Amino acid sequence: MAFGVKDAAKALEAYARFLHVPAETKIEFFPKSKNKVALFYLGGIEYQLCESTDPEGRFAKWIEERGSEGLHHICYEVDNIDEALEHAQQQGATLRICQACQVVGSHPHPEGWVAFLDDEAGGIEIEFMQVYTPE
Repeated sequence: MAFGVKDAAKALEAYARFLHVPAETKIEFFPKSKNKVALFYLGGIEYQLCESTDPEGRFAKWIEERGSEGLHHICYEVDNIDEALEHAQQQGATLRICQACQVVGSHPHPEGWVAFLDDEAGGIEIEFMQVYTPE
């Protein structure tokens, strides 16, 4: 689950106080997308606290449009991204551009192959990811 936040460090402090986030959690900077992200796991679920470092960045614009921070998108891990996308499109979903990479459809990211649906479910963006497997 990825949350759009104004300040990743402050959000991480709050999560650490209230939810026992691991003390070793670091905030990473991703220059390509101009985001700072705190990534941690609780109860087997990956959480991302995402801050745009550019006022025109993906999360900054989303927060401005929405008027508040909050749950930005949910990533579903799939075994085969091409099959998952084909199924979603057969059900009427459309693909949207990855704002970090400017690519539509399945493409490589640091953790695996990703793609985004243009359709929202209850106001939440949907991402599919096929995690890279060691060869």
